[in-house]
Amino acid sequence: MYFVVKALGLIVLLGWAAASGASKRCPGYIATHISETDNGFAASLKLNGQPCNKYGQDIASLMLSVRFDTSDRLHVHISDKEKTQYQIPQWIVPLDKGLGVDKRHHSLEFTHAHNETSGFGFKVQRDGEAIFDTTGHVLVFEDQYLELTSNVAADANIYGLGESPNWFRRNPDNTTITLWNRDVADPFGENVYGSHAVYMELQSKSAKFHGCYLHNSHGMDVVLAPGTVQYRVLGGTLDLYIFGGPTALDVIDQYTQLVGRPACIPYWALGFHNCRYGYTSVDEVNQVIANYSRARIPLEAAWTDIEYMDKTRDFTFDAVNYPVSEMKKQLDALHARGQKMVLITDPAIHVDDAYGTFVRGRDQDVFIKNADGSLYVGQVWPGYTVFPDWFAANTSEWWSDELQRYFDMLPIDGMWIDMNEPASFCTGSCGSNRPMNEEPTPPWLSTAPHRFINKTNRMLVPPYAINNHELELSDKTVETTAIHATGVTEYHVHNLYGHMESRATRDFLLAYRRNQRPFILSRSTFAGSGALVSHWTGDNMASWADLHVSIASVFDFGIFGIPMVGADICGFYGNTTEELCARWMELGAFYPFSRSHNAKGLAPQEPYRWASVAKATRRALRVRYALLAYMYSAYQDSVDHGWPVVRPLVFEFPSSQFASNDKQMLIGSSILVSPVLTQGARSVDAVFPTGRWYDWYTHAHINGHNTNVTLDAPLEHINVHIRGGSIVPTQRPEMTTRQVRQNDYELLVATSANGTATGQLYVDDGESFDTQHKWIDFSYDARVLYVAPRSGTMRVERAVTSLVLLGVVGAHTVSVNGVRVDCSTVVTPNSVVVTGLNIDLNTKSRIVVS
Repeated sequence: MYFVVKALGLIVLLGWAAASGASKRCPGYIATHISETDNGFAASLKLNGQPCNKYGQDIASLMLSVRFDTSDRLHVHISDKEKTQYQIPQWIVPLDKGLGVDKRHHSLEFTHAHNETSGFGFKVQRDGEAIFDTTGHVLVFEDQYLELTSNVAADANIYGLGESPNWFRRNPDNTTITLWNRDVADPFGENVYGSHAVYMELQSKSAKFHGCYLHNSHGMDVVLAPGTVQYRVLGGTLDLYIFGGPTALDVIDQYTQLVGRPACIPYWALGFHNCRYGYTSVDEVNQVIANYSRARIPLEAAWTDIEYMDKTRDFTFDAVNYPVSEMKKQLDALHARGQKMVLITDPAIHVDDAYGTFVRGRDQDVFIKNADGSLYVGQVWPGYTVFPDWFAANTSEWWSDELQRYFDMLPIDGMWIDMNEPASFCTGSCGSNRPMNEEPTPPWLSTAPHRFINKTNRMLVPPYAINNHELELSDKTVETTAIHATGVTEYHVHNLYGHMESRATRDFLLAYRRNQRPFILSRSTFAGSGALVSHWTGDNMASWADLHVSIASVFDFGIFGIPMVGADICGFYGNTTEELCARWMELGAFYPFSRSHNAKGLAPQEPYRWASVAKATRRALRVRYALLAYMYSAYQDSVDHGWPVVRPLVFEFPSSQFASNDKQMLIGSSILVSPVLTQGARSVDAVFPTGRWYDWYTHAHINGHNTNVTLDAPLEHINVHIRGGSIVPTQRPEMTTRQVRQNDYELLVATSANGTATGQLYVDDGESFDTQHKWIDFSYDARVLYVAPRSGTMRVERAVTSLVLLGVVGAHTVSVNGVRVDCSTVVTPNSVVVTGLNIDLNTKSRIVVS
């Protein structure tokens, strides 16, 4: 949730924003005292002339460290010799350092050079192809401004960098991606809730991917211009990690090995969720739950927004509309049906001497301060609020204690942490020296002018203005001059706030339910947040454009290492339409995190509200729930390797032909979803890469030739295809994930043109960390299906009882391990369906269909 900034603010901002990063010539640096190290080398960098003090004070003496961390990851760190520049502590974002390898055994090559005009530069190559190259560009390193420029191809295929709603392939000619966490309703191309300074590039000539991550918590612009990518950073150091790929999945594997693998999720998180900001009572939520059941639409979890709280204060309940006694009854009823409850929590704490959470926090000194030592007091939903200081010694303990009190009242199943950029409705400590019980005017009702902008204070208004689209960096958040317990100012650590809250929240849940996987959904994220939380893309609009952009946003977070992600289905702001909601439910059924959610005061949009939307939802969710075992297996690949569950075609088919495709999405590597994204359309043009693709519903196949095929798409239908060469495990869909998991398996064997296919299945208990597990491999060749447990000791209770063979002509008999079995075989024009089997997944099996 957010409030609308006045249009005048944006006009003024653009009027005084800093000019181009190349507006003033700087001397660059010269490398001296170069020495070899065990896994790389080091050097000193000295200013190569008179300081230019472009947007700060030039730092004369720097240190260069180059380390080959792993065989395919290179660490290049340029830092100040005096170590006064802020760097992210290891305890906040634990980075994998790697064992270090000899550079002779590395896939990347590092060289450096000196240019008479630009000074020191370096180049990283893979197989003779430059993947990061600063030569010919001046390095600027000042206390409040860093500038580093790398050469890229003229029409580079660059992905990642954000969080910013945008098309998946960034425009390489004119794009500025700003990283400064911001509470705003998903404006296209602007910075929003999280900060991820990682990108990957597909080089058209080699069809290989590489990546780069800048480990820095300061606000920054990353500017794409013809032939270059340029970092403009408001402080810190240039702490770069370069990933050699060469595939897209390799890059994400290498990145998440560095910042942290995605967290294990509970199986139930893959079900369908419902929420609305504006449900007036627990009775209304109960009615919504019942309506889903009556409409035969699966509902896994019922969510409630801030209205359940007493005066929107954390860890409280509205005694009239959401009494704890009735909430407990709702929770018990949900659990009895195999469903879950998730509630929202914001970080801002109401200033009120009668509010125990505030009093205990104040007494334990856990809140952010002003420079004079007084409490920093902003404004959020309850009124004047203070903000937990995650750097303070007692904050995690206080936060855990408040959560314990909360869970003692109502032991909910998951947590939703919102407004954690952190959001504040006023600029500066607007509640300082105000009466404690005063209720401030909400900003959307205020006519007061913006405060005087003190441009002489460089912590408030840095000399370089990132493209933040607000009058000040401090607008709508905690002021940049606010002080944390360690003495660091908010200016340096703003982008870490939501990540640190995520860690504190996860730490509590791990202690509260030992050995049980937490589910936490966070709006604000940073590098490594995927190891802690899941994410939704925030306050989008009920528009066809936002429907389309949601696909790219899901792809982005796959790169960022947060694969459990989705958008508010049917849109958060604005009244959706029947057609838009039908199309969005169809697409949203395949987001990794699938939830309908919209704002207060707008038309309700639960999918049962329209007959056509209900039908479209049932149809799409039936496919999703059939695929839960497949999706869960894909998610385990995320846990093990970082790979995204939902991915673009270009990740599997690295070609410039697919470089800009963000209108279709792959689930894992085998399921292709082609949604309708255009109002009024009853067909969709879908591109099919070379190979066979089988229609999910009819099993008819298309021979792909990297060309578009026009597919029929009635309002209640979304096109789903199975990639030839794949074996996809499915189960009969039900109303909850618990019910689905009790069903036997069916294997969809979608053969390639040469009659082969492979697949896998991962099984565990879906709840605990120390669960036993089992990986099972499937392969098919020459009418023989092989089942082979790969690893794990878990006994899989459900058997494979049916096969659907696609691309196979005729079949009459089936034998398992040499023994003919009595089963039913139905041959259709598009498939062979075998039922009545009982194939044990705990042992090797050889199934012959002849």
